[in-house]
Formats: sequence, C-alpha cells, structure tokens
Amino acid sequence: MSQEYQKPEQVDEDPNQKRKRGKEDHEEEEEEEEEGEVISVERLFAKQEVPSWTRQLTFRAFIISGLLSVLFSVIVMKLNLTTGIIPSLNVSAGLLGFFFVSTWTKILSKAGFLTLPFTRQENTVIQTCIVASSGIAFSGGFGSYLFGLSDRIAAQSSDTGDTKNPGLLWIIGFLFVVSFLGLFSVVPLRKIMIIDFKLTYPSGTATALLINSFHTPAGAKLAKKQVKELGKFFSFSFLWGFFQWFYTGEGDCGFSNFPSLGLKAYQNKFYFDFSATYVGVGMICPYIVNISVLLGGIISWGLMWPLIWNKRGDWYKAELSPTSMNGLQAYKVFIAIAMILGDGLYNFFKVLGRTLSALYVQLRQKDVSGILPVADQASSVSLEQLSYDDQRRTQLFLKDQIPAWFAAAGYVGIAAISIATVPHIFPQLKWYYVLVIYLIAPTLAFCNAYGCGLTDWSLASTYGKVAIFTIGAWAGSSHGGVIAGLAACGVMMNIVSTASDLTQDFKTGYLTLASPRSMFVSQIIGTAMGCVISPSVFWLFYKAFPDMGKPNSAYPAPYAVVYRNMAILAVEGLDYLPKNCLLLCGVFFGAAILINLIKDCIGKKKARFIPLPMAMAIPFYIGPYFAIDMCLGSVIKFVWEKINKAKADAFVPAVASGMICGDGIWTLPASILALAGVKPPICMKFLSRADNTRVDKFLKGS
Repeated sequence: MSQEYQKPEQVDEDPNQKRKRGKEDHEEEEEEEEEGEVISVERLFAKQEVPSWTRQLTFRAFIISGLLSVLFSVIVMKLNLTTGIIPSLNVSAGLLGFFFVSTWTKILSKAGFLTLPFTRQENTVIQTCIVASSGIAFSGGFGSYLFGLSDRIAAQSSDTGDTKNPGLLWIIGFLFVVSFLGLFSVVPLRKIMIIDFKLTYPSGTATALLINSFHTPAGAKLAKKQVKELGKFFSFSFLWGFFQWFYTGEGDCGFSNFPSLGLKAYQNKFYFDFSATYVGVGMICPYIVNISVLLGGIISWGLMWPLIWNKRGDWYKAELSPTSMNGLQAYKVFIAIAMILGDGLYNFFKVLGRTLSALYVQLRQKDVSGILPVADQASSVSLEQLSYDDQRRTQLFLKDQIPAWFAAAGYVGIAAISIATVPHIFPQLKWYYVLVIYLIAPTLAFCNAYGCGLTDWSLASTYGKVAIFTIGAWAGSSHGGVIAGLAACGVMMNIVSTASDLTQDFKTGYLTLASPRSMFVSQIIGTAMGCVISPSVFWLFYKAFPDMGKPNSAYPAPYAVVYRNMAILAVEGLDYLPKNCLLLCGVFFGAAILINLIKDCIGKKKARFIPLPMAMAIPFYIGPYFAIDMCLGSVIKFVWEKINKAKADAFVPAVASGMICGDGIWTLPASILALAGVKPPICMKFLSRADNTRVDKFLKGS
C-alpha cells in the first residue's frame, strides 16, 4: 500500500491525549533507535573473526556439498523431465547445509576431536557449491535442448533426420568445455555490479539474510525446528512414494492415474495425481503462478483441444493419431511455443531496456571517463559515507582480488579449447559458429547478470532460444541446422546462466563477508561436480525409463519437444503446419505480449492478479494434472497463513522442501529397481462401469 493510503486522517485531540500521545511517540522513537542499533547485522558478528578465503574452503564443506548436490540434481532432473517448473531451492540448500555441518561438528567435538567452528562464510560456500552443481541439471538442457537431439523426441516431430542420442561421456565432455566460460566473463565486473551500482540481486540477498540468521542464537534455534519439520515431511514423502510404487505394475496403473474428478475429466488430463513433489512446489511458488498454470490447462485441455479435435477431417486428416505432429499435436506444441516466445521476447526487451537505461544513468553519475570500472579500480564511493555494515562488507569484498588478467586468460583459454572441441561433438556446429557465440557472449552475459540484479529474472533460456533461431537458420536444413541450433542453444545458455549465478553468489558473499575468491572457487568446484553428477543422474533416468520423453509417460520432458520444434521452425519455416495453426499461434503470441503489457501498465497492486503467459503455456502440451497438485499446495499455504502467518512464513519453505526432497530422492531407488528388472507386484487401474462389466465377462468366459 502507498504511504498516502496508510497515513491516518488528522483530527483535533484532547490536550491530555496529545500529551499522552507525545509521551508514547517519544518512547516509540527510543525503541526504534534501539532497534536501529540491533538491525546492524555486522555488529552482531563483530567479535567473530572472519576466516581467510582459504579457510572458508573446507574439506567438510565440499563433502557435504557433493552429497547434497546429488540430492538436488535428482530433484531438478525430475522436475525438468515432468513439467519444467523448477522453484527456488536455495532455502532448502542453505538449511540442509547448515544442519549437516552443525551435526558433523557436534559429533566430532563429542568424540574428542578438534574441529573448526562452523561459520556463515563456510555456509555460504556450501550454498554456492550446491546451487552451482544442481544448476547444471537445468542449464545442461537434459529436459530441453540436449534431450531434444534424441531419437525419442525426434519421433514426435516432423523432422526425424537430425538426431544425436544421449551418451554419458560426450555429454560430460560437452558440459566441461562450455560451462565455465560464463564464470570468467563477469569476474572483472564484480565490483561495478555489487559496490558501485549496488544491484539488489533479490535471491542472493534473501539467501544471505537466511544464512546470517542461521548463525545467530535465535536463528540457530529456529533452523533446528525447520530442519525437524523438513525431516518429518521428507520421511512422509519418501514413504508415500515407496507405497505408491507397489501399485504401478504396468502402463497407466497406480495412484498417479486416479480419476479423482471423473473419467471424462481424466481423459482431458484433469485429475489429482497424488504427487507430493508438486504439492510442495505449489507451496513454494507464488499464488499467481499456480493459478496461471491451472487457467492455461482449462483454456487448452478444457476448451481448445476438444474443439480442434472435432475439426479433424477439415483442419487435418481424420485418420491421424492425436500424437501426430501433422494433427492435433502440432497445435499443442506450436501454440505453446508461440506463448513462450511472446512472453520471453517481451521480457527480454523489457529487461534489456531497463538494463541499458539504468546502466546509462549509473555511468552518467560516475566520473569514469567513458570506461567501465572493473575490480582493480578504486571505488568512487568513500567508505566514510557508508554505514558500519557497508564499510565492513566493502573492505572485505575488495580485500581478496581476482586479477582481471586471470579472468581474461581463463576466458580466452577455455574458449579456444571449446572452439576446437565442440565441432567434434557436434559436426553440424562449425567452429566459426562457436567463435561468433563466444565473441558476443560476454556482452550478453553482462546484460543477463545486470538484468538479474535489477529484476531477479534470468533470461538464460531466452538467449538460448535466440541462438536456436540464429544459428539454426544460418546453418540451414541441408547442413544439419536442427542439431546446430540446439547445440548452439546449449553453448549460449551455459554461458549466460552461470554468469548470472556467479554474480548472485558474489552478492550473497558480500552480505555474509565471504571472500570473492572463495565464492569463485566454490562456483568452479560446484560446476565441475555438476558436469559429472547431472549427466550421471540423467543417464540413470534415461536407462531406467525407456518411455521417457513420450507424451503419456511419467517423464514426458515437454520442453525437449518444444525446443526441437523451435529448431525445426528456424530451419524449415512455417509451411508444414496444419490448417489455422499459424493463425492461432499469432493470436496467442500477441496475447502473451498484450497480457504482459497490461500487467506492466496497471501497477503492482493490480498486476498481481494478472496471469503469467509463460506459466499458462506449460500445460498446453502436457496437460493440467500437475496444476491440481500445485493449487492444492497453494490452498494449504493460504489456510496456514490465515491461521498463523508468522508460523507459516517460518515453516512453509521447510515443509515444502521436505515433500519435494523425499519424493525426489525416492526416484533413485525406483530407478535402480527398474534397471534391475524388479517390477511392482500390483496394477491398480480404474475403469468405467461398462468396461468393468466387459472385463468381468471376459475373465469369467476364459
């Protein structure tokens, strides 16, 4: 609410009331002054020595990071391959890191071993390493561009010629040569981002506040309670997944296919699938995201697809199956693509415009003679002008420099290796395509990192889509443009994604007094872990579930189909689309832009009720069944907030994380059982009364 709205109307008062009011105001001012002193975070930690950057990088930190990286990589991979909606898991990463190292320290100290104290700087290192590692599960494209190269996804598209099936070794090699460039591209500009421009980086700031709170006495007490709740719901979610497994004998068996809203609704993907993961995701995601997903499902599967299905024989051949890319499936995929592109392009130009405008204003206000300040230059802000917290943070942030020559040499060296290596993995992606990407990538990485600092919105996937269309069209269909476009998407996404992740981590480190050097090393080690862990997890899924990537499977990988068809669109154009598909794509592309425009024009108070086109587009292809789960999560959160908002704010992230982690980790033993050929003993299936009668007659007759 605005200040004008909150300001009470002035009325005449009794003199005694005025004296009483004045006394109360004076007491409130004294309380506010006392609170103002307490708000200084660094005064709370003034007696604690800040360890050197090498002491922040401990053996136990990387052991814990490695174990938790496996957990979070499995979770992100599962979300990638089901719906593509990935909530922020920073709270759970920080919380679990704090819990495991605190437990480690207590056990060793009770056993009589001397242990280093667990500091917030070490906690930040663990957080950075986990997020960097599990981030590869997203930017590695296992649910999008990389899996889109495979035969399984090509079989659902019009072009089945250009394919490259997943292989564990080449995926690991590809990620190693493309995932580190983004880290080196923004290192020289860390000071301008964090200190000179004071960019907010909301997620990085929130993570830092969380870590700082863990290491205060009251915060540590709350963290223990949160971990207890997380563990409780982790156990429930894991055991629930184990219980459900017994009833998934074959095909569409089990609780995940329960027609809870009726058989007709089930046929149109409207049902509750008893997924603890997506109930948890719904508790974490904002209300408008969950409502947008449900609204998109109602528009598509409730209205559009039944109407278009009735047009078979007119708009497309009647004999085509619902999954044919020349029939109904084309409308599902390309209308979703149109909405995603409309939303992505609008936000790309909006964030880019804000970035360039803010950058111009910032540079005009600083005497930099047209030169962008880098890490080795002195700050234009005097330390005397800063608060105690900012003085201490700035001094320590500038203490451990990362030389600009080191970053430049690292970028050039890795780029040279990548230019020589990537064309051997993807012959269709010529060396000069990769060179052009690496020449423009630092600028785009800076724009993405700067825009992320302003809006908390990383446009890595949008930059990847731009690469698909430019490189795919440049290569052409006769020279493997589909593979070239998808591979170029991977190169671009990894650079801009890791660049924004690192600057977020620099902001977190700045607020927790963690050294930029320890942040950089932690990000490097976490990225290296992710380059091995994420492909290994994907390979386990790929081998354990032969139907992965198919529309009606447990892991339909919807974005893999979307990204491949974007590449086909870039190479072949629009001629092969069925009747009226292009018209509908244009309508929904324009609608996505219009919705965003309205959202930005009506003000924040009303904009929170406007749906998000990107979220609406997700169920167009895979159906709205997961939206039911997410909305249930929203209802639980809403009721909890109404009953006790303070308790809900403290424990909703922990409960949701426990549900996501427990169900996610069950995927590992389920995959191992599938690889070992162990099948569930029971098939629980639901039939209509007429079908059940026919089955009974058949069984009695036999």
